[in-house]
Amino acid sequence: MNEIVRENTTEKGNAKLVYILYLVGLLFGIAGIVGVVIAYVNKSDAPAWLQTHYHFQIRTFWIGALYIILGGILALVLIGWFILLFWAIWLIVRSVKGMQALDKGLPIAEPKSWFF
Repeated sequence: MNEIVRENTTEKGNAKLVYILYLVGLLFGIAGIVGVVIAYVNKSDAPAWLQTHYHFQIRTFWIGALYIILGGILALVLIGWFILLFWAIWLIVRSVKGMQALDKGLPIAEPKSWFF
């Protein structure tokens, strides 16, 4: 029984690490890339409720990449800076909400959502 609990704690720790790496990625972009790799590696072996977190994290990375590319291109026209600011706030909110659900042992309600 202790082995099962320990394994579950490790799996939750990996998912939490991804959320933390995404937040660190706001300052050091490579951390976000490391985070998505961890999410891809752990997704298939995780229990169903934890797979929703990994799916949410993978979508967060790719949607965020889209926002960054769009914001970077449009930064020349000034509106891109607002898109990049939105991306930063969006990433923080998604990561914090994900960590809160993870700490409670809950799955992500809508892992395919684009917003929060």
